[in-house]
Amino acid sequence: MMWGIIRRKVTLGGRLCKSVQRIHHPVSKPRCYITAEKEVLLSRNGFESVQSFSYHILLGGQVYSKPRREVDGLCTMLSSFRIGTRSFSSDNGDLVDAVVPFMGESISDGTLATFLKKPGDRVEVDEPIAQIETDKVTIDVASPEAGIIQELIAKEGDTVEPGTKIAVISKSGEGAPATHVAPSEEATPQPPPQQAAKEEKPTPKVEVAPPVKEKVKTPSSSPPKNMASEPQLPPKDRERRVPMTRLRKRVATRLKDSQNTFAMLTTFNEVDMTNLMKLRSDYKDAFVEKHGVKLGLMSGFVKAAVSGLQNQPIINAVIDGDDIIYRDYIDISIAVGTPKGLVVPVIRGAAIMNFAEIEKEINTLAKKATQGSLSIDEMAGGTFTISNGGVYGSLLSTPIINPPQSAILGMHSIVNRPMVVGGNIIPRPMMYIALTYDHRLIDGREAVFFLRRIKDVVEDPRRLLLDI
Repeated sequence: MMWGIIRRKVTLGGRLCKSVQRIHHPVSKPRCYITAEKEVLLSRNGFESVQSFSYHILLGGQVYSKPRREVDGLCTMLSSFRIGTRSFSSDNGDLVDAVVPFMGESISDGTLATFLKKPGDRVEVDEPIAQIETDKVTIDVASPEAGIIQELIAKEGDTVEPGTKIAVISKSGEGAPATHVAPSEEATPQPPPQQAAKEEKPTPKVEVAPPVKEKVKTPSSSPPKNMASEPQLPPKDRERRVPMTRLRKRVATRLKDSQNTFAMLTTFNEVDMTNLMKLRSDYKDAFVEKHGVKLGLMSGFVKAAVSGLQNQPIINAVIDGDDIIYRDYIDISIAVGTPKGLVVPVIRGAAIMNFAEIEKEINTLAKKATQGSLSIDEMAGGTFTISNGGVYGSLLSTPIINPPQSAILGMHSIVNRPMVVGGNIIPRPMMYIALTYDHRLIDGREAVFFLRRIKDVVEDPRRLLLDI
């Protein structure tokens, strides 16, 4: 309910604006409307007409006969006052505006990458009609109503903000543009051949004209002079200039800021993958049967990283001004390469997850990254990053820290190399691993101990069970 004081002076047929002085919310009472001599008309838009008041009206109560200049009314919020709204539409009768939705607290604008529909196309409710590319994710603009797209307001490549109108949709389909029907109807192929025929007539006259021969002679004599004095450069028509996507620009900025901010240093080690690969080979069928997901090598490295971060908490910390923030939780970021650019979704609470839960989360995040459906929350945060360049065949690399983290682990391809085991030279599946860390915060001692812990756990996964 609302408690309203409505002053006497109100314009006829107008909305009630300045007349409402204050609103309270007392205990609800039954809806009952009692008027004295004059009427108060309520509608969905408010008070349509208020002529005059001289009685104290209490809805659901009594009518006081003592005249007053003000009327104190206890008004209920009727069910008819509830208006269904969508954050991405602006309804105006038959025509509905499709607008850019809210894209996240940290995102103020985006680039209209592409329209999925064109004028005249039929769309259903919540069907994507356009895609907005931001610094982090690609967001779909859904149709607020079913109907026909009448007009596209914005253009591809425009910078848009939440609430920007990009298209107009006709719910009845009566406002469908006529310009879209015209090109679809192939009723205009007759004029072009006529015009083409007319153009073909003057062309032989121009070819016969002597000035054409003179023009051909003049450039033939000039090239040798230019070729001798100027260097040969590739022609401009063999180059293409394509604007960078917002995601690519964001990645470039963050990586360059990382180089300019951190005192990065990389340390290396090598891991014998024999035992981890044997573990996967022995239990892969039973693992899939029970958990419904394949057992990969990534879950083993995530568990090894968790163990290393628990042994060396400084790797999980970060510098903030003149302070060091130690984080007592472990959220592992996984670098995933997509056609649109590099994204880094986060596995939250990795310290309390088992192998199956980690594998399921990795598969879910990887699919979303490939489809471009990752949300902002799924990429926010993260205390440590793992990048697996080995899936592309990388043998060795120095990964760049993902700010504001302090370290990143780089995995590489598995290669059989001759190793000395028990005094004998035998082939072993070996992988180089690299740890890039912020030397302002992390000393070489902690970095080497962390990487050594990764090596020990991967080479002997039984250490995880015994916690040694």
